[in-house]
Formats: sequence, structure tokens, C-alpha cells
Amino acid sequence: MRVGGAREAARDWVARHGRALPGFAGAYFSGSTVGLDAAATLSPYADVDLVVVLDTPRPPPKPGKFRHLGALLEVTYEPWAALASAHTVLGDYHLAPPLARTDTLIADPDGRLAALVTEVAGGFARPEHVLRRCAHAAGRVRGGLAAIPADAPWHEQVTAWLFPSGVTAHVLLVAALRNPTIRLRYPAVRDVLVPGPDEALYEELLGALGCAHLDRARVTEHLAVLAETFDATAEVPVRTPFPYAADLRPEARPVAVAGSADLVARGLHREAVFWIVATLARCHTVLAADAPAAHRRFLPGFRAVLADLGLHGYPDLRARGARTAAVLLPRVEETAARLVRERALPPRTGT
Repeated sequence: MRVGGAREAARDWVARHGRALPGFAGAYFSGSTVGLDAAATLSPYADVDLVVVLDTPRPPPKPGKFRHLGALLEVTYEPWAALASAHTVLGDYHLAPPLARTDTLIADPDGRLAALVTEVAGGFARPEHVLRRCAHAAGRVRGGLAAIPADAPWHEQVTAWLFPSGVTAHVLLVAALRNPTIRLRYPAVRDVLVPGPDEALYEELLGALGCAHLDRARVTEHLAVLAETFDATAEVPVRTPFPYAADLRPEARPVAVAGSADLVARGLHREAVFWIVATLARCHTVLAADAPAAHRRFLPGFRAVLADLGLHGYPDLRARGARTAAVLLPRVEETAARLVRERALPPRTGT
């Protein structure tokens, strides 16, 4: 499918279903397809992210991933209150990127989104706003790693450690004016840092996950654990509501499993570890709630994957997280600030 065709499917869904939602105030594209040429072939491992803006105090749970007219869509609901101030949006590292482009709007019934986009686009690359967004991301790292719950099940503790650890990559992507992608954050930040003077920092980012030393063969074994666990989870009738449940259904397999396999095949096996672990932890959260026998059956494989990262229990997560916050994050912030300064310098002219 072409990118343009997938976007048309998203527009059709908004026209048929999004506009009927209470408080509908507009919709726009976000995520990895923003900026792609309409004639380009959409990766089979990608979905089309779109945000539906609702002028209601409490939007309903997001529908997540689903197929519409052949395209895999991921729909998120955003309250208009979160977008009402351009200054606030410019300091939010997730909200700002798609709203800094005029070609992302799908629907804007009263013109408010267009006005917001004009203001956000004008200030998006200004150093003071880039640094605000870097600080926003860095705050997510510190806050998340300080809040890993001691009394939660292992799979939930892993999730609570993993995602804020991975936001270290987002700090650098924000500084480089790159999309702070979710699944592909490590390949994306690799493109920023490698080759160059910051290659050692990139290895430290992978080291914070515990995967810097892993070879392709070992990650391939972990991928097999993921595939087996994912397929079992996808068959479970989910009764407990989870915000990411749609990411664990059969239609999401191309992203979660095949997308990880593609990274391994391209030699980006270490970069694949983040989403392999994220998806495994989510699978076990669902299985523990709605299929406890399957959870117990697949738990040894999950523990083996984490053991390869040097993580055997809560004390390991706490120690790793504390080191990330105290040692790695300041280096990341320093590098991010340098990237912002370098981009702000006027171009050198010949003499």
C-alpha cells in the first residue's frame, strides 16, 4: 500500500466514524508517516497514527490499532484542553512535532487546529522551545525511573523501568528535531549519533537497556520467545481493560513481531530489544490477568530474556534506573544542549 492510500483510509475513517464522536473538534496525522511522500510504499511493519481531538473533559479510551480499508490505523483521542495553548504544545515533546506541519491536518471543523498549527510551526525550531521539549522528555526519565513500584508483579515492574529508560533516546531525537518515535527510537537515535563523536554515548544508551553486548543469534532466540508469547496472547479473550490491548491482537502482529524480525534481519538486533521486551511485558500483563495458566507457561522465557539484560528482580531494575538517571541522563542532556546550540549557529562563510 502507498502512503497516500493509507492516509486516504485514515481520512475515510475520520469522515465515517471520527466526526460522529461527541465533542469532535478535528483530527490530524502523527507518528512515523508524517513527512513521507504520498507515493512512497508504506512499510508493512508500520501503522498510520492519527489523533482525534475531542472537546470533552474526559475522552473515551483510545481504540488503538485496527484495520480500515486495508490500512492499519492507530487512533488516539486528545482533549482539546491539552492543545488550547500553543506555548504549552511547544513545550510538549509528543504533541508539538505533528502540529508543527500544515500537511498533517485531516479535519478542522472550526479552524482552531489550523490556527494552532500556524503558531506552533513558527516556534517549533526556536532553541528555547526545543530545550523546553528536551527538559520535558528528561523529566519523564527521572520521574518514571523514580516510581518503579516495589510491590507490582515482575512484568509490570519491567514496563515501569523500560519506558522511562527508553525516553533517554527521545531527549536526543527532540534536540535533533527528529520524530520521537516509539518502537523505532533506537534506530532513529542511532542515525543521529552514529557515525560521529557521540558513538560512545549511543553504546551507553544500549548499555542502559542491557543489550549492548547481545549478538544477532541471541536476539533471534528472544524473538522466538516473543512470537510464541504474542500468538498465545492474541488468542486470549481480553476481559480486563488495558490501554494497549489492541497492540496485542492478531492485526498488530506485523508491527510487534514482524517489525522486530525485520530489525534483526537488517543487523539492528540490539535496537530490536526495546520493543521485544516492551511487547513481552505487555503480553504477560494481559496473560496474568486473563489467562494465568498461559502466563505461568511462558514466564520462564520472559525471565530468560530479562536475565540476558542483567535483570533478575526489582533491585536490579532500581539500580539500573538509578544509574541511568544519575549518570547517563546528564550526559544525554549535555549532548542534546550541544546539538541545539550547533543547529542555532549561523552557517560559516568562506574567507
